[in-house]
Amino acid sequence: MTTTYDPFDAAYFVESDLREEMTRVFDLCHGCRLCFKFCGSFPTMVAFIDEHEDQDAARLTSDQQDQVVDECFNCKLCYVNCPYTPNLHEWNLDFPRLMLRAEQVLHRERKQPLRHKLADKALANTDLVGRVNTAMAPVVNKAISTPDSRVRRLIEKTVGISSQRVLPPYARQRFSTWFKKHAPRLGRDRQATAVLFPTCIVEYQDTAVGHDMVKVYERNGISCDLPPGEVCCGAPYLHHGDVETFREHARKNIKVISEALHSADSAAGSGDPDAVVVVPQPTCAYVLKYDYADYVGGDDAEFVASRTRDAAEYLVEIRKTDGLELDEEFPGEVPTSITYHAPCHLRAQNMGLKSRDLMKLTGAKIKVVAECSGIDGTWGLKERNFDMARGVAKKMAKAIDSADSEIVAGDCNLANGGIVLETGRTPLHPLQVLARAYGIPEERS
Repeated sequence: MTTTYDPFDAAYFVESDLREEMTRVFDLCHGCRLCFKFCGSFPTMVAFIDEHEDQDAARLTSDQQDQVVDECFNCKLCYVNCPYTPNLHEWNLDFPRLMLRAEQVLHRERKQPLRHKLADKALANTDLVGRVNTAMAPVVNKAISTPDSRVRRLIEKTVGISSQRVLPPYARQRFSTWFKKHAPRLGRDRQATAVLFPTCIVEYQDTAVGHDMVKVYERNGISCDLPPGEVCCGAPYLHHGDVETFREHARKNIKVISEALHSADSAAGSGDPDAVVVVPQPTCAYVLKYDYADYVGGDDAEFVASRTRDAAEYLVEIRKTDGLELDEEFPGEVPTSITYHAPCHLRAQNMGLKSRDLMKLTGAKIKVVAECSGIDGTWGLKERNFDMARGVAKKMAKAIDSADSEIVAGDCNLANGGIVLETGRTPLHPLQVLARAYGIPEERS
């Protein structure tokens, strides 16, 4: 048995070693039960162990262990709440990373049904799908826009993406195309430089978030750079266990981003702050901050990780840095109340709720909802997980309905799709809330 979360460890991909480590962790988690409420994995694990009179986790079969793995959607909230994590306790527990290790071992060793493989490929190859679907956006959007339609049921049968899930439409103009045509207009003298990592969601679908991010940054004297050659962060591959393809994506991005950061640093004036890479979606920011260093490693990966900021996180950092300023005049439209959904992968970064802090500056009253949407990457988009995902999202929906705020805001586009499905309300990204408060009009296509 090897307690390791290092994918370069010789024992990491040895299935027998993994099974023994899962037994150790399941036994400890069964005794604690602090994370019982977060997902189906923990109740399932506890129920399997409780079937045996001696409550010995070693009695679980491989299939039972695998079911615990399959029901984990890696929200990472158990890690955030666990008192026994590495460097804090001798038990050295990191349940989300153990589940990722299991996904990666099973990806190599387990035969998956064809439909499961097709779902993984369809959800993971975001750049290819995005390029094709933006080129055919009117036709594609008409086909996918109605949940449980005939087309959506066909997609569900063939590739396993739930016919009932709300899917974001594709933009006719990609964000990178818009950015090339955009004429920068700084609202004050340049204070800093941000290298953009827009993510696939913003590049191909929710481009409005990218437009408002750039305009809000420029209003605050932050010049924006979008280096060519960025690709999907690779999270969908990592989450379904394909480490090698994930590393291919990671290496491309690390090279492009590190070069752009070094170039921005070289062009900066004396006394200017270091350039950063800003990311408007929490899952992708988490990947750049943590997973690139863990699964690729090296000085460049560590450099990119150290310079990565969530898009709201960086604005709060600017506000708190001596010699730099954030515009806190809001002549535009400010809602009286906002329900802010704090996504799991943002909370897992342990940086506080920076989007909430930004929106508070406008004078709006903020109600925070920190319940999981049940999406977490692509897990909740799959038909085989749909009912479990909706079960997880019930508490979130109830909290949003109870808050009854004027608008709903959330950083994660995929979680926001879950909010649409569960509540019928369409959230804004916090930077869009800030843009409207500044009086920046929404970009019209």
